[in-house]
Amino acid sequence: MYYLNENDKEYRHGDHGPKYLEQGPRMNFGIVRLLPGEKVSGHLHRHMQESFYVLEGAVTMDINGKLVTLHTGDYIHIEPGEGHFISNSGRGIVRMVVTAAPYVKSDKVMIEKA
Repeated sequence: MYYLNENDKEYRHGDHGPKYLEQGPRMNFGIVRLLPGEKVSGHLHRHMQESFYVLEGAVTMDINGKLVTLHTGDYIHIEPGEGHFISNSGRGIVRMVVTAAPYVKSDKVMIEKA
């Protein structure tokens, strides 16, 4: 068994970014907090699949060139190899749950928009 409270962990950039409650050995589970105007650099994973569930706000994702806007309560699943860019172009804060499995420590490949 593994137990903790979200408040036991900190966001990567103080008040925003990812906050991982679990990283391995089989999966990642985290909370992502994006400030208005914040963007996550484009990347893909070779082995891990990622899923996002929006807890608060609206976020735009560019997945292999297809724009998708997600709102509170929306869920999206991204397969390995699907490039994705994430941005909060709204005025409010975005909070999302993110999971990735199977856990592979160095599986992130950075990409640029064409």
